[in-house]
Amino acid sequence: MKYAKGRLHRAKAAVGVLLAASVTLTACGGDPSGSAAEKPGKSSGTPVKPVEDPVVVTYDGGLYVLDGRTLKVAEDIPLKGFNRVNPAGDDRHVMVSTATGFRVMDAAGRRLTDVEFKGPKPGHVVHHAGRTVLFSDGTGEVTVFDPEDLGDTRPKTETYDSAAPHHGVAIRLANGELVTTLGTEEERVGITVLDADREEITRSEKCPGVHGEATAKGEAVVIGCEDGVLVYKDGAIKKVDSPTAYGRIGNQAGSDESPVVLGDYKKDQDAELERPEQISLIDTRSGEMRLVDIGTSYTFRSLARGPHGEALVLGTDGKIHVIDPETGRTTKKISALGAWQEPLDWQQPRPALFVRENTAYVSDPSSKELVSFDIESGERLASVRLPQPPNEVSGVKGH
Repeated sequence: MKYAKGRLHRAKAAVGVLLAASVTLTACGGDPSGSAAEKPGKSSGTPVKPVEDPVVVTYDGGLYVLDGRTLKVAEDIPLKGFNRVNPAGDDRHVMVSTATGFRVMDAAGRRLTDVEFKGPKPGHVVHHAGRTVLFSDGTGEVTVFDPEDLGDTRPKTETYDSAAPHHGVAIRLANGELVTTLGTEEERVGITVLDADREEITRSEKCPGVHGEATAKGEAVVIGCEDGVLVYKDGAIKKVDSPTAYGRIGNQAGSDESPVVLGDYKKDQDAELERPEQISLIDTRSGEMRLVDIGTSYTFRSLARGPHGEALVLGTDGKIHVIDPETGRTTKKISALGAWQEPLDWQQPRPALFVRENTAYVSDPSSKELVSFDIESGERLASVRLPQPPNEVSGVKGH
């Protein structure tokens, strides 16, 4: 099936309202009226002391803003529904995915702003090469902006309409090219690459179940499939096949310090919930994939990269496995929490790993704790017990 090109809309001003959201990707409604948008901050003219390197933690019904060094809770912001958080791409803001779209949080100012990119089923948030890209699954719209323009007013944006709504992802490269997924609500098949004028350069429809992205050293883009990955580099797309007939890679973590991308790896197509014990390492130079057995299972919130490109995996054994991406050898294990098991419902809290520079943050819903570690030494830096079980963990990009 040949998927038609999408339609490009360029906007000097903010994007208008899209569709009223009714059913979200998270399958749980959100109500901004319960937020702390009116709390003191830049828009009200009443200054607040900025939070140092803020970390944002979601819980059922709200968001905690914490000092990234001490882990002291600076603010508890009520926000109904199942909400998701991602770095916005600067050192102050975080994107919060709600029932109605992507809301901008001033994490340093510990408040939600009134800025929102409306659209049903808000999906992936990707920051790369000075631009942040939002993908609205309910409309297929891609929104691109400079995160340095975020504040109390909507930044200038460029938007691109996919041919059909689907659970997708997009990334803007340094030269202005846009890599974005192809699919419909029933079937996702691959990617298209558009130039700076949004004319198609190339495409591949050989990626069933396309999901997730990561960028490696040299700006090689890796997109996951149910039978391998697509690698876009130097104007060409290459398919890297999984070593098993079904080998799904749906979550990836890349690093500007390494040409190797870390991915998950699931090979049981019929499992209600597969708890994999292998990871994938995709070498974007050679186009080879290495599978590594780490001896423990993990989840989609378990993958990250260290400051030197180390592959980091939070296992259900309670340890952060530090892996050399070139060799696949585990070089260190950092004990972070007790053993745990992934819940069947993906929205239910489970331990999560968030990494910023030299610090790893690990949440433990069972004990309601968040703990930080120095990645290189393995030293425990700080911890906090929260009133509610933490779910997702994110934060600002850092300095």
